[in-house]
Amino acid sequence: MTSSSASSRKALSKIACNRLQKELVEWQVNPPSGFKHKVTDNLQRWVIEVNGAPGTLYAGETYQLQVIFVPPAPLHPHIYSNGHICLDILYDSWSPAMTVSSICISILSMLSSSPVKQRPADNDRYVKNCKNGRSPKETRWWFHDDKV
Repeated sequence: MTSSSASSRKALSKIACNRLQKELVEWQVNPPSGFKHKVTDNLQRWVIEVNGAPGTLYAGETYQLQVIFVPPAPLHPHIYSNGHICLDILYDSWSPAMTVSSICISILSMLSSSPVKQRPADNDRYVKNCKNGRSPKETRWWFHDDKV
């Protein structure tokens, strides 16, 4: 175990660590279609490769995800250019019943249902307000559009 791996385990409760380890094993045995877990030495830092679903605007495109999209983020009405995702299950509607796999599938579903490739209307203002490393968890999201 590397020192960064050891320090990540200290930061997690034993219950959280066990859950993530169990989810990682499940992912390795039964990965969701269209996703690939990139191995890191930190159980808290999952890097997931997302492939756009066939027949959608994002078909043939690949992105990296770490709760936020690693730049370059896909053009989408609910994804800011800094990678932050406006999706209620990542914040207010998250529950312990959700798994990493189910959240990834929800993100792919959100991508797949978009009829246009464009940034959110308030992209520039939002990204400017996040310049100092502000986390999307510090944002008061207004979930008003469930069409995309």
